[in-house]
Amino acid sequence: MAKIGIYGSSFDPITNVHLWTASTVAHRCKLDRVIFLPCSSKRPDKTMSISDEHRWNMIEMAIEGNAKFTADDYEMKQAGWEIATYLTLQHFKMRFPDDEIYFIMGADLLLDIGEGKWKKSEELIQENKFIVMARDGINMLAAISRSPILRNADDGHTFHLIDKGLAMEISSSYIRDEFKRGGEPRYLMPDRCYDYIQANRLYR
Repeated sequence: MAKIGIYGSSFDPITNVHLWTASTVAHRCKLDRVIFLPCSSKRPDKTMSISDEHRWNMIEMAIEGNAKFTADDYEMKQAGWEIATYLTLQHFKMRFPDDEIYFIMGADLLLDIGEGKWKKSEELIQENKFIVMARDGINMLAAISRSPILRNADDGHTFHLIDKGLAMEISSSYIRDEFKRGGEPRYLMPDRCYDYIQANRLYR
C-alpha cells in the first residue's frame, strides 16, 4: 500500500514554496508520491492570469527530476460547475483503490471547510484524510474543536497537522505582481519556470 498526497492549487505560477511544501509533507508524512493537481480555469470562483497550457508546462518543468512528484490534469479537464474536492478525492480513491489517499491543504482551507463553505463539507471530512499545513495566525487545534463538522471526524487519523517550522508564505500572487511591475522574483521559483515566463512574456 502506497501513501499518496493530492496537492491542489492554482499554480499560477508554481513557486519554490509549493515545491518546498510538497517535499516537507512527503518527508514528514512518509508519502510515496505527491500529485500536483492544478485547478480548473473554468471554476467560477477562480480567475487565472495565464492559460492552462502555460500553467501545466511550468508544473512539469518544476517537478522534473523528483521521482516522488507527478502532475495530474484531472480537474483541469472538468467543467467548472461540476468540480468539488469531494468528487476529486473519490476519483483518486477509485483510481488507486489499494493506496492511502491524503488531501494536502493549508489551515486557511480547513477553516472554510469547518464553516461548511465547501461542497459536501461534512461528507468530505467524514470520508477522507487530510494533511494540514500551518498558516500564520491560525490555531489548527482550536479550529477543529470549534467546528462540529471537524471535531466529530477527529478520530486521530483524519487530520495530520504539520507546522513546517519555517514561515514561507510567498504567494503566486506576489510573484505575478512583481512581474507586472517590472520586479525581480527570479529566486522564488525554479530557474526554468522563470526563463519560461520571460520567454513567453507572461504576467505582463
